[in-house]
Amino acid sequence: MANKIKIFTIFLGIILFRLLPLRAPNVEPIMASIMPISRKFGPYVAFLFGFMSIFLFDLLTNMGLWTFITGITYGIIGVASYFYFNKDKSSIFYFIMFSIFATIFFDFITGVVFAPMWNQNIWNALILQIPFTILHLAGNIGFALTLSPVINKWLLKENSYSFKELLLKKIY
Repeated sequence: MANKIKIFTIFLGIILFRLLPLRAPNVEPIMASIMPISRKFGPYVAFLFGFMSIFLFDLLTNMGLWTFITGITYGIIGVASYFYFNKDKSSIFYFIMFSIFATIFFDFITGVVFAPMWNQNIWNALILQIPFTILHLAGNIGFALTLSPVINKWLLKENSYSFKELLLKKIY
């Protein structure tokens, strides 16, 4: 039961963060959350977490074909995260490295590969994607540096719901 409450709390935090007004695009804690979740709960939960993070948010705001493209892409990242982290690579360095490669993969798939579906030239989409990806990388690296270790430690701590005791102790 404690694990379900933790996953729900993280999920709700992501949705609420994404609803903040005037937030920079794609600066959100999905990637930072999916990495420790995949380590603890495996590829199926990681896929569902990634997909549902996109799907339910878009259901509340604005749903379209992109919902399924981005949701499935985040789901795939969740599965890849499980395989990357299943050898107990839970240091900040590995969180950052995975977030860099996964962000580039995500932005390439969602921003470039599917550009023709919206009548965009792939080369133009690639060039225009660069500043957006830089912003996305900065956000994901920042969250991987700060949020992923806290979530990871919280998920590994059995039968504890409190962030307070985690924040009072050394998290690195």
